[in-house]
Amino acid sequence: MLNSYPPTALQFDPLPEWEKLPSGMRLHETPGVSVAADDTVYLLTRNTDNPVIVLDQDGNFLRTFGAGTFTNRTHAILAAHDGFIYCADDGAHTITKWTDTGELLLTIGTPGVAAKKFSGDPFNRPTDMAVAADGSIFISDGYGNARIHKYSSEGELLFSWGEPGIDPSQFMCPHNLCLINDKIYVADREALRIQVFDLNGAHLATWNNVHRPCGVSAGPDGNIYVGELNGVPLMEGAVGIGHRISVFDQGGNLLGRYGDPQEGEAPGQFIAPHSIAVDSRGDVYVGEVSYTIRGSHLQPPRELKSLKKMRNIN
Repeated sequence: MLNSYPPTALQFDPLPEWEKLPSGMRLHETPGVSVAADDTVYLLTRNTDNPVIVLDQDGNFLRTFGAGTFTNRTHAILAAHDGFIYCADDGAHTITKWTDTGELLLTIGTPGVAAKKFSGDPFNRPTDMAVAADGSIFISDGYGNARIHKYSSEGELLFSWGEPGIDPSQFMCPHNLCLINDKIYVADREALRIQVFDLNGAHLATWNNVHRPCGVSAGPDGNIYVGELNGVPLMEGAVGIGHRISVFDQGGNLLGRYGDPQEGEAPGQFIAPHSIAVDSRGDVYVGEVSYTIRGSHLQPPRELKSLKKMRNIN
C-alpha cells in the first residue's frame, strides 16, 4: 500500500498489473486516459495501429478504433457526459468526436494544417478538450498557442481567450482542462499553476506551486486530481520533483500527494504522468508519456510502462 504525503485520509493501493491487452498489442505510450459514466476506460495511445483502446473496469480488452486517423502525436481523450469520445491530436492539429464504438462524427480543425504559431487562431498543436452541459466544447490550444477556444456542439468557433504570459488569463502552456460546476480548471503547465475560469472565460482564481501540471480531472468526491510531470533539465536527478499525483479540493487546498519520490516503473512510482482519470469507485488511472521522456533516450530505446491504476481503499 502506498501512503500519501502530506498525511491525508485518502489511501490508494497501486496495482502492479491491470490492463489485459491481446497478444502483440502494445501501447507504446499512453498520453490520454478517460473513464466513461459506466466506468469503461478509454486509452489514447501513441501506437498508430491501435490509437484508441477500450477496456472495462477490470482491465479486460473490449475493442480498439481510430487506426488511420491519428498521428503519432495523440495527446488527450475524453469520454464525455454526452456519451461521445473526444480526442486531441497535436500532430494533426485537430479535435475529433467519435461514438463509443468508433464512428467518427466530427473533426474540428483541418488535419495537418496548423495556424500560425502564437497567432491565437485555432489550432497550433491543441492539447485537450472539455464538454459543457449544453454540448459546447472548450479546447486548450496549448503547444503552439496560448489560448482557450469555445466551440458550439456543431464545431463552430464562438470565442477565444488567452495569450502568452504569466499574468491571470495568460498562459505558458494550457495543457489540460477539467470542467466541473460551471468552472474550467486549466493546467497551465509551464507556469506551474492551475487557473480557474467561468464558462465565459472570466478569470476566477489561480492555484500556484503545482509542479508542471499535465492531466487534471474531477473525481466522484468532487476533488480535483492532477498529474504532475517530472522536473525540467536543470533539476535532472532531483528527488521528489514532479512524477506524482496531487489532489485538491475545488478551492485549491492541497489534500495530498501520491507517488514515490524516486522515478520508476514499479507500483507506486511514476515516470511522466500526462493524463489522469477517476472512476465511480474513486480508483485512479494515470497515463504517462514515459517513452518520450525516458524510453526514447535509452540505448537501445524501449517502451516503458505508461499506464498505472491505483485502487481506492478508503
